[in-house]
This record gives sequence, structure tokens and C-alpha cells, in this order.
Amino acid sequence: MNTLIRVQPPVYPVDKVIIPDAFPFNLVNGVPVYQIEAGTEDIMRLEFTFRAGQIKEFVPLLSSTTNMMLTEGSQNYSSEELNRLLDFYGVFINLYAERDRAGVVLFFLSKHIEKVMELSREILFGPVFPEAELNALMKKRLRWFMVNREKVQNLATDQFFESVFGKHHQYGHQATEKDFEMMNPALLGNFHSKYYTRENMAVIISGKIHQKTSDVLNYYFGDISSRKIYSEDSETFIKGEKRKKVHINKPGTVQTAVRIGSSTINKRHPDYIGLKILDSVLGGYFGSRLMKNIREEKGYTYGISSSVTSLDLAGYKIIATEVGKKNCQKTIEEIYKEIRLLQTVPIPKVEMEIVRNYMSGEMVRMFDGPFALAESFRSAWEFGLDNSYYHRLAEKIKTINPAEIIELARTYYNIDELYEVTVGAK
Repeated sequence: MNTLIRVQPPVYPVDKVIIPDAFPFNLVNGVPVYQIEAGTEDIMRLEFTFRAGQIKEFVPLLSSTTNMMLTEGSQNYSSEELNRLLDFYGVFINLYAERDRAGVVLFFLSKHIEKVMELSREILFGPVFPEAELNALMKKRLRWFMVNREKVQNLATDQFFESVFGKHHQYGHQATEKDFEMMNPALLGNFHSKYYTRENMAVIISGKIHQKTSDVLNYYFGDISSRKIYSEDSETFIKGEKRKKVHINKPGTVQTAVRIGSSTINKRHPDYIGLKILDSVLGGYFGSRLMKNIREEKGYTYGISSSVTSLDLAGYKIIATEVGKKNCQKTIEEIYKEIRLLQTVPIPKVEMEIVRNYMSGEMVRMFDGPFALAESFRSAWEFGLDNSYYHRLAEKIKTINPAEIIELARTYYNIDELYEVTVGAK
């Protein structure tokens, strides 16, 4: 009888990641455009991005609601007409509103570029924010909100951001039921006029670029000018809440959500790349220390992860999991134990090589195809960085040593400074 022998495939280190540079140019009105020529299919990705994210809103939900309403009717098309045309031309559209930026991403066949530009102009600079559609949207969003209020993981994440950034800062404020009733067309129109402007706008294009792209862009967007001059807002000072440990009682729940972390540096800081590598060791991939300890060895949870995220005004690091009530405190103690180990004991060579290979593979995926290239470009560009950031990342993945990991853990994971949020039954 033949015995099947399973042989693990060999692991080959990633030698060098080749990242094509974006070709920059300006429209006649000064709007910056970044063009990434890549791909063999006649498909393009077109992104219009604005400094119109959550950081700019003076009441909760304003940024996201304004963005979501962009396709609900314009000066020349109703909502139905706009969506019918997008469907007819095979355009996939994604609206997004993040903490710092908001915008629109469109995927389409290159041959439809002129019609896509025309519709984009309508969506971005001709929305009318009809009251009936707005009311319907806010009722739907309120229903989602009420459903999510019953989920411990959502309550914990919202409270985490409030604790870390402060309840009065745009990064930290939480929405309430009353906020859903405050939205009205005038409020949205004012926000749109102030932030969806030439000065706040940039365009990122990738794929197999149509030869008429620059001409068509200039035709539809080169004449955009500010409708009103606004003074630049002063950014709200970030000040975390004084209370480091918060528990929200949610009777009847089986799981307790745990969120541990704090604000930290962002991509502009020279230590950020090393911090990302440290985060991978701690909880950034399936074989991480938190997963091995708390999931595989202790069986306290189905999953636990850590991440480090960069925002314009700061960054934040967060450890997240959901566990049974009886194991909540033991899980927290094990999390702190793993942090202390990283601060004192050098990482073994074998483990370090696994992390290097994992992160190198992730880098390859970050640049796999024209659309991924565009996303990675914006991820660096919005912090004033270029592809040299990724070259430094690739080099640091190969060269970082255990002593650097220890120093980073001591510098950025001071346990006394970490916020601890739990939500569940007492």
C-alpha cells in the first residue's frame, strides 16, 4: 500500500518588489492627477478623492451622509436616471467616507471614458440632495445603527475611539439617535460646497489608460473653480479621555468584546515601519503570538488580532477580540503578558523569518495589479510620501533585528498608557 507523503512547498524570499511610479500632471485649473499605467485589459480605475472626511464634520454623520447622497440625484439627472446610466455603461461605483478623506472610485471599460467623466461631473459637482431620498437614507441608516447597538464588538470599537481620541474630537465622537434626525439638504449642501472643491481634490487613475484621458479630464473638470472662499479650519486638539479602563454592561450577551490600545505615530514618523513589523509579530497575522497563545493554546477565543493604522493627525494601535465572560480577565492578562515578553525577550530567528516571509508576501499582494497599485499609491501619497516609503518598508522587513523589536515595544507599548475597553454582561 502506497503511503501519501505530504511535503511542504519550499519558501522563497521576496527579492525585490518592483513598484511603477505614478505619472503626475495638473489639470488646467491646478487639480493634481496621478496616472498609473498598468494592466493588459481595457479597464480603468478612476478615483476622485477630497479632503472631506470625518475630520471636517462639525456634527456626526455629516461627511458620510453627504458622500452617500452624491448618487441620489443631480442637477440634470434623477437618482433613477443616474443609476440606470451607470448600469447601462457597466460602471461599478464605490462611494467612501473615511476619517480623513472622502471620494468616489469608478471601474469601467476604457472605451466609455467620456460618458463616465460626464456622469462623474454630475455626481461630484451637481448633487441636489433631494429631501425624500435623504429621509429614506437616514431611516435606513438609523435601523442599521440600532441593530449594531446590540453588538458588543461595535459598542467596544466606538468606545475605544472615544477613549483614545476624546469624545469631542472628530476621530472619537460617537453618533446618537438624534444625529440621524439632524441631517437636512441645506446642511449637506453647505458641507459639499465647502469641501468638494478644486483645492481639496485630487484624481488617481490606473489600468490601461485611454489615450484621451487627460483631454477628457480637462474638458469635464478643468473648469472647476471654488464657488466660495472658506478659511481653512483649525484641527481639533487630540486629547484622550482620562479614564483608561471602561466597561459597558450589556446584559444577556454571551461574548465580551475586548479592545486594548492607544494613539500612536503615523506613517510620517521614521519608527512607523518598525512598529508595523512589531504589530505583525504581536497579532497581525494568523500565526501571531496572540493567536497562538489565546486561541490555539488557551482556547479563549475564535480569533484575536492587532493592527496599527495611520491617520492624518495621529495613528492608533488596537488589539481586538471577543471572548466568553469567564475568560475575559484572563485574556487581558495574557495580552499584557505577550506585550511584556516582546519588551524583554529577543524574538527567535525562526519566528522572525516567518514574519519576514509573511510581510514580504503581503507586499507583493499590495502591488498585484493596476487597482492594487492605485490603492497603495494613495495610502502613501495622502501622507505626503511616495514609493520610497514602500522601498524602506521592504528593506526594514529584511533587516530589522530582535533588539530593534524590543526597543520599539518598550517605546510604543507602555502598558500604563493603554486604554482597555470591555463590553458584555457583568
